Amino acid sequence: MFPAPRSSPRSVSPHPGAGDTDVPYLRVVSTDGYADWESVYRDNVDRLYRMMYARVGNRPDAEDLTSEVFRTALGPLRLAASKGEVCAYLLKTAQTVLAAHWRRSLGLPVTSIDPETDIGYLSEPSGPDQPSDAPHRAHRILATLPDRYRRILELRFLEACSIKEAAHTMGVSVSNAKVLQHRALRMAAKVEVELEL
Repeated sequence: MFPAPRSSPRSVSPHPGAGDTDVPYLRVVSTDGYADWESVYRDNVDRLYRMMYARVGNRPDAEDLTSEVFRTALGPLRLAASKGEVCAYLLKTAQTVLAAHWRRSLGLPVTSIDPETDIGYLSEPSGPDQPSDAPHRAHRILATLPDRYRRILELRFLEACSIKEAAHTMGVSVSNAKVLQHRALRMAAKVEVELEL
């Protein structure tokens, strides 16, 4: 995505103005880039972690997603890019990683990272100990679901039961429990969208 580093901080290109197009002019290339990958990580890890924590509401997932953003971005990312370009690229990578996470979790892509509304997570230097509203949102969503859907989600995600354990507790087959969970997650996703409106 970003151009390969140049050996010189200046490049010569023809003047784009009217007149003689053979007259070259010098253009200064931005030097506000990063010195090494460690500085890219150090400058951006807290901001990305806070943003992921605000989206998923728990530390383990936020840590995993943050590390996945860096693993994904550091391959194509060039150190010659400016700090602003690196930040923008990491933000887009975070959006893609988060969408993949929700697609795996809910079966629906959720790609709502908006720099306008998420500016607090992107710039505030506060730590990850801020209380999340995810538990409150989860209980509101669960309260709107039918009993069987609510129970399967409570067993699977709040009580950390395996699908076999949840099926046994509910007195249904494993296949039925999988179908219930799938339908419950779909309904929960729709309810969350309706609650946000």
